[in-house]
Amino acid sequence: MDDVTIDFTAIDFETANGSPASACAVGLVRIRDGRVADRATWLIRPPSAHDEFRPFNVQLHGISREMTRAAQPWERQLPALLAFLGDDVLVAHNARFDIGVLLATSLATKTALPALRYFCSLRLARRSYELHSYRLPVAAEAAGFRTLVHHDPVSDAEASAAIVIDTARRFGAPDLASLATSRDVAIERIELDQERERAATLTAAATFA
Repeated sequence: MDDVTIDFTAIDFETANGSPASACAVGLVRIRDGRVADRATWLIRPPSAHDEFRPFNVQLHGISREMTRAAQPWERQLPALLAFLGDDVLVAHNARFDIGVLLATSLATKTALPALRYFCSLRLARRSYELHSYRLPVAAEAAGFRTLVHHDPVSDAEASAAIVIDTARRFGAPDLASLATSRDVAIERIELDQERERAATLTAAATFA
């Protein structure tokens, strides 16, 4: 089918180091009726306990400590992110990483995070394409997205979106719920309160071990 009515928001984070709580940039791409309706990207000042910029990460995305000094911290930026998202399902390539950044940075800054739904374009690609690799550059090219600037967060987010849109067209899925069902890739849900309880349980277990 040529026309899809699929709506969602794709997201990609870059981090300063190996800590998922070290968010230093985000890219967001809003999809309406299978097309890009809006884009947004900005730098984030990582939380003080997670603000070391490792050379490996800087080499990947080109974002340095100096570039984020004037950026707002996570707790001041999250409202803008949530406003852009609205009621959409979040889509990310290897969503476990990006959702982990959302959770970890919110926990590190004691910032309230509402219940959110998310969908993984990596899992979708694995169930939809025959490729030698399912890394974002390879899967995005299979979806027809050939302008990727890898580790630029808004470009990565748009590449993830392209995979979802392409597979929806390939398999005749008019919306994200139908696509999730047809490819057996769940739309999952996160709740920060549950993550706080799990973190507290793990801390207590470590204390008494």
